[in-house]
Formats: sequence, C-alpha cells, structure tokens
Amino acid sequence: MTMTPAIEIVGLKKSYGDQAVLVSVDLSVPTGTIFALLGSNGAGKTTAVKILSTLLKADGGTATVNGYDVATQPARVRESISLTGQSAAVDEVLTGRENLVLVAQLRHLKDPGGLADGLLARFGLTDAGKRRVKTFSGGMRRRLDIAMSFIGDPPVLFLDEPTTGLDPQSRIEVWATVQELAAQGTTVLLTTQYLDEAEQLADRIAILHEGRIIANGTLAELKKMLPPTKVEYVEKQPSLEDIFLAVVGHDSAQQVGTPR
Repeated sequence: MTMTPAIEIVGLKKSYGDQAVLVSVDLSVPTGTIFALLGSNGAGKTTAVKILSTLLKADGGTATVNGYDVATQPARVRESISLTGQSAAVDEVLTGRENLVLVAQLRHLKDPGGLADGLLARFGLTDAGKRRVKTFSGGMRRRLDIAMSFIGDPPVLFLDEPTTGLDPQSRIEVWATVQELAAQGTTVLLTTQYLDEAEQLADRIAILHEGRIIANGTLAELKKMLPPTKVEYVEKQPSLEDIFLAVVGHDSAQQVGTPR
C-alpha cells in the first residue's frame, strides 16, 4: 500500500434534471487500499462509480483513475479498471472456465485458457471450473464474477454492492477474495449498504449523504467523532453503525440495509 492516490475526485457534480445526486464530492483513494463508500439508497454511490468507470459523464468537477482523467482519457481509464456490478454478470449456460476464457478472448489476451486456469486456482474454483455456472452457489458465482473482472490484472477494481442478496457464508467468501486482491496491490473501491462489511474490509471509509461526503477516515478516526465511551460494567466501543447514524441522522439511515 502506498499513499499515492489511485482515484482522485475534486468537486464532482451530477444531476438528473432538477435532482442533484452529487453536489460537490471530493475524494482521494490511496493505491493498494480497500476504500468503502457508504450511503443510503439514492445517496449517489452508483452514480459516482459510473462516472469513475466512464459509463456516465459528470456535470462538473474532475476525476482521475490510475492517473488518467475520466473525461479526457476514457480509453486509458478503461484499460486500468474492472467493474463488478450489483448482479453477477456470468453466463449460466457456460462453465466457469468457459466464462473466463470468453472474457480473455474479448480482451484479446494471449493464452486465454492458461489465464482461466490460473484465475480458477486463485479464486478457489478449480474443482468447479468444468461445471456449468447454473449449478454454482451464490458465493461461487460472485467469486467467478470478480475473477472475470480481474482478467488482465487491472490496477483498480470497482465493486458496487458486491454482496447484495448473498447468504452470510457467501459474503465471507467474497470478503476473503477482496482482501486477497488488495494484499496483492489492487486498489478496491467498494460501495455498500452493509456497515459491518465496511468495518471488516475497509482501510478507509467515506460516508456519502445527500450528494456530499460528510465523513471520511479510518474506522479509528471515525470513532473519534463520537463522545468517549462510558465505562460501567464493560467498555462499549461505538460501532460503525453508531457513527453512521450519528452523522446522517436516524431518519435517513432507515433506508440502509443491515444483514440479518
């Protein structure tokens, strides 16, 4: 991990008609870190990711990814990133290996079969590689989806709510995969509504609320925003959920999902 920013956003703005989604977003994501972007439904998380991945144009401000401007150098940005959306983009008719080979071929990479085999091993899917994806569990599909995004070793990976709808065991499997990628130097921008997910994974956390970043820091730094803990019989440290509710207010936070 270095402190050189892999993603740099200054004054980013986006509106849909009269509805301002991003008002003025400033954000810096250091290289090789897992950065969590938290927010309620409609807070603008997916809009920000779409702008950073060149799928949507901003109305104002600037953004760079891996040193390239998303507005003026979109092709270079696309070469530097992969995006995993909220639904696994896998072909259920194909086998796990065939999905990976197909993506490698579409990217015109050498030895698609060798790349596929390496990624199956890397993501713990070797035994399942010959099975059709329709037989995979939710966690296996998600790991395959992330593996497909990682073909070509992009330095920056966007994960837009990657564990939505997964059971607890599948979520843990995805978490382990994300941590492994970051340990190998990949920068991960993770959007999530699950506060424990950010707490478990992120090196830094930002809270996006009503189009603005209203809190940004490490978990330890965010905890300092609340009053010191009270010691009665035991010491209770504030959770990330406590911090989130204190910052955005209980009414707004009711839209945020927490795993059951």
